[in-house]
Amino acid sequence: MATNGTARRTTRRPTRLAAIGVSALVTGSLLAGCADDGSSDSDSGRASDGDITLNVGLFGTFGFQEAGLYEEYEKLNPGVRIEQSVVERNENYYPQLLTRLASNSGLADVQAVEVANIAEVTATQADKFVDLGGQEGVNQDDWFDWKWQQGTTADGKTIALGTDIGPMAICYRKDHFEAAGLPTERAEVSKLWAGDWEKYLETGEAFMADGPDDVAWVDSASGLYSAAISSSESRYYDEDGEVIYKDNPDVRAAWDIATAAAEAGMTDRHEQFTPPWDKAMNNGTFATLSCPAWMLGYIQDKGGDKSADLWDVADAPRPGNWGGSFLGVPETAKNKEEAAKFVAWLTAPEQQAKLFEERGSFPSAPASYETPAVADATHDYFGDAPIGEIFARAAQDIPTQIIGPKDQIIAENIGRSGVRQVEQKGLSPEDAWQEAVKAVDNALDE
Repeated sequence: MATNGTARRTTRRPTRLAAIGVSALVTGSLLAGCADDGSSDSDSGRASDGDITLNVGLFGTFGFQEAGLYEEYEKLNPGVRIEQSVVERNENYYPQLLTRLASNSGLADVQAVEVANIAEVTATQADKFVDLGGQEGVNQDDWFDWKWQQGTTADGKTIALGTDIGPMAICYRKDHFEAAGLPTERAEVSKLWAGDWEKYLETGEAFMADGPDDVAWVDSASGLYSAAISSSESRYYDEDGEVIYKDNPDVRAAWDIATAAAEAGMTDRHEQFTPPWDKAMNNGTFATLSCPAWMLGYIQDKGGDKSADLWDVADAPRPGNWGGSFLGVPETAKNKEEAAKFVAWLTAPEQQAKLFEERGSFPSAPASYETPAVADATHDYFGDAPIGEIFARAAQDIPTQIIGPKDQIIAENIGRSGVRQVEQKGLSPEDAWQEAVKAVDNALDE
């Protein structure tokens, strides 16, 4: 879920984590820390009737409230009331979170952290959060090891518990594939590019030659970069905490895939999660896009009724993870014990399965994959695609990477701004790479 947060530089050694990508759908909230919670005593965290009010600060659409999870918790725990506040974009939420952590004020009882920021938070803000590792009801084995480690410091303090993840697929338009003479059945489509992003480009070349004249192969070069780097074995940092992106062949491979698509005119040239990109999705002017699990709801929302059953879901060339978030309890929370109990319940496999069933957020707890809500899940908008099976399969094979504190800054300058220099301004890939490196170095030196 997309983020632009910035924070202090750190040289602390990064934790071994899984691929994250820079997801753009997620948006943000920190207003919960100063929200009107209906209490007569703002310092007590208790409503006027004596009940505990838990404030939850989120960014974007987590879906907890919409899925009825707050209401369910309140029924299970009489005397507890849940209130949330949501800031639309994480790029606004995260700087506020850092400011409030620094001042030890204005924080909610529960605060969300986006995956692109979790390494920095664990490295620089761990003392500001409650250790949730020993909380009753929390079982480390419920999560993927890499997801658990993302919210855990080098010395073993778990400051946040994982909510969703973003296992990768490719969403494609069956009508456009048929017009280009390509297979349309998802199993056959998956075979076109199995194991190799180069094969995905080769399929794109065939599509551009024989497909509709007014339809691009892929939505954007930056989205393609995010997908490719999320499925690689490494990215921007090494095990010693050194920044290595300049010389890392995995980064250059993802860069080459994205810029090759841009130079060949295969992209629709719109920046993701902008009104022109939304309109292009609605009008069907691109045939494929890299599709983490959370993207399905976005496609349905923007594609509307006229695109129903035109989209389908195939395996990505290689498994990867793009997105995901965490919940933590600040030390300054007014109701620390109740908030920790609530976070443990909200992130448990059973609730993760319910959230997926109601809102499409894919669980970070593999124990939930055996539940009917996940294992049997299909999506009628996407031709009854077995999305539970597709994304669970991808999730099991997500590669583990080293994630460092400034991953987001590097990813934004390389995978977003840098790639768009080729796509939008016609720079050569090499010239755009040098510009992107310069921007990263300047940002890291601040």
